Amino acid sequence: MIISILSALAEPTRLKAIRLLADGDEHCVCELMKTLGATQSRMSRHMQILKQAGLVTDRRDAQWVRYRLNPDLHRDVAGLIMAVLKVENEQERAAA
Repeated sequence: MIISILSALAEPTRLKAIRLLADGDEHCVCELMKTLGATQSRMSRHMQILKQAGLVTDRRDAQWVRYRLNPDLHRDVAGLIMAVLKVENEQERAAA
């Protein structure tokens, strides 16, 4: 399980999606597509990988799918995600 989580987080688009979802809100796939500059099929594939890793949940809303971080994440997995996002933020600030 940990390998699938780390693999899912290792891809830049998926990590950016997790960063957006870390605000605790639901986000429509259309919003993720626009923000991340991905096509619908590409974004759906990325989100499917995150879902298979147990990191996100989805809810169908008419023609769109809304995603959010899995509220039932084990606290250690949630901590790992937050640590990865923190390091990424620090690296971005250092590069600026």
